[in-house]
Amino acid sequence: MEYTQDVSHEYTSTGLNHRKLLMWIFLGSECLFFGSLIATHMINRGASDLIHGQSPACLLDIPITSASTFVLLMSSLAMVLAVNAADRGNIKNLRIWLFLTALLGSGFLLFQVYEFNLFVDEGLTIGTNLFGSTFFTLTGVHGTHVTIGVIWLLSVLLISFIRPQMFTGNPLNVDLVGLYWHFVDIVWIVIFTVVYLVGSFGVTCAG
Repeated sequence: MEYTQDVSHEYTSTGLNHRKLLMWIFLGSECLFFGSLIATHMINRGASDLIHGQSPACLLDIPITSASTFVLLMSSLAMVLAVNAADRGNIKNLRIWLFLTALLGSGFLLFQVYEFNLFVDEGLTIGTNLFGSTFFTLTGVHGTHVTIGVIWLLSVLLISFIRPQMFTGNPLNVDLVGLYWHFVDIVWIVIFTVVYLVGSFGVTCAG
C-alpha cells in the first residue's frame, strides 16, 4: 500500500503550513497592489477628457458587468465545492468542480473581452485619456490574474488524472488554488462596487 503523507497538517511554529503561509503573505501584498491601482483610477477618472461629449464613465455597461460578476461569484461557489471534495478525498467530484470553476472563470474573461471591444469601438482605449489608462490597467491586471487562476485550475485538474495520489489525504494543493481564486473574486467585487457602481453614481449621461 502506498503511503501518502498529509503535509497539510504538518507542525509549524505558526500553526499554518509554510506553503499556505506564503500564499497569505503573497495575497496580502496583492491587496496593496490592487488598492493602489483602484485608488489611482478613482483619483484620475474625473480629470479625463470627454468621450462623445460625456463622461467616459457613461460607457460602463452595468447590466453586462453585473452578469459577468454573477458568473465569477458562481465560480467561487464551485471552488468551495472543489475544496470540499478534496477534503473528503472524492477525486471524481473534485475534477467536476475544478472543471466547472475553470469554465466559469473563462466565461468571465469572455465578458471582459467583449466589454473591452465595446469600449474600443466607442473610442476609449488605454491611450485615450487618464480614465482609459487607469481603467484598462486595473481591469486588465485583474483579468491577467483570472487567466493565471484558470491555467492553475486546469493544471491541478490534469494532475488529478496523472497523479491522483497527490490529492489522497492531502487537500493542500486544492486549498492553495482555492485561496488564490477566492482572492481574485473578492478583488473583482471591490472593483465592480467602487469603479462601476460608485464611479457611475451621479454621472449624467445622454440617453
